[in-house]
Amino acid sequence: MSTTSPPGSAARYDVPPSEGTHYGWLLFAGIILVIAGVLNVIYGIGGISKSHFYTQNAHYVFSDLKTWGWITMLVGVLQLLAGLSLWRGGLYGRIFGIGAASLAALAALLSIAGAPFLSLSIFALSILVIYGLASYGTE
Repeated sequence: MSTTSPPGSAARYDVPPSEGTHYGWLLFAGIILVIAGVLNVIYGIGGISKSHFYTQNAHYVFSDLKTWGWITMLVGVLQLLAGLSLWRGGLYGRIFGIGAASLAALAALLSIAGAPFLSLSIFALSILVIYGLASYGTE
């Protein structure tokens, strides 16, 4: 079976998904990126509206709760786009997914003072997503 794409079509992964190695990691990464993106958008909207489920009198790395809400929502939108781009099946989706997961890992570390266990679990999942996307197609 040939793994080249027809002329004029968008370049896909080197190996078809059914024959590729580490395809489970790729699927895992896409699912986690979409779920985390949706949750970050919801958390971002809660932060922008200064909802009451956030702690009062907290100190944030960037300005105040409203600014942190915008940052969280931006990271969430990037994660959603990365997950959808990853499912389209191109190298760009993998690179974009690694970038979005890296931003999510950094944001989780920056918010560790407010919710330590949640931040550490988000950081760990982001590292797994990065590993899954970086190791796809390797032996």
